[in-house]
This record gives sequence, structure tokens and C-alpha cells, in this order.
Amino acid sequence: MKKTRKTLYAALALLIISISASAQDGNAGINEATNQVKSYFDTGTNLMYAIGAIVGLVGAIKVYKKWNDGEQDTGKVASSWFGSCIFLVVVATVLKSFFGV
Repeated sequence: MKKTRKTLYAALALLIISISASAQDGNAGINEATNQVKSYFDTGTNLMYAIGAIVGLVGAIKVYKKWNDGEQDTGKVASSWFGSCIFLVVVATVLKSFFGV
């Protein structure tokens, strides 16, 4: 029984030592990942602005068609498309200012 406890304690000690050694390399990995994400952030923000512009154009065409057809829910459709475009632009701007990139 004592021999198995000693073996268990030795294995536990080795595990703790290996985890602490890996944690030091982990910090470097986390810093590298952070730098890579920051390098793609401006491109992602510009992509969100482009998607917002495309959604806005599609929405404007859809609202124009409904308006010309005389449908009653034109205002509701216009507000929902306009809201989605504003949402995309605000999210991109807030993320950019929040992460300080």
C-alpha cells in the first residue's frame, strides 16, 4: 500500500512539474495568438462594413419594390433592413474601439 502511494505521489509531482513547464510556453503561445488576431482585426472590420453596405443595397431594392407595389408593410420592412445595417456598422465600430486596435 505504501509503495503505491509513493508511486502516486511521484507521478503527481512529475505531472505538476510538467504542467508548470508547459505554462511558460503557453504564455508565449497566447501572446502569439493575440498578435495574429490583432493583425486580422482591421481586415475583419472592413469586411463587416462591406457586408453592411451590401445588405443595405439589397434592402433598399427590396423596400423600393414593395413601395412601388403599394404593399402595406413597407415601413416595417424598411425599418428592419435599416436596423440590420446600423447594427453591423455599430458592432464593427464598437469592437474596434473596445479592443483598441
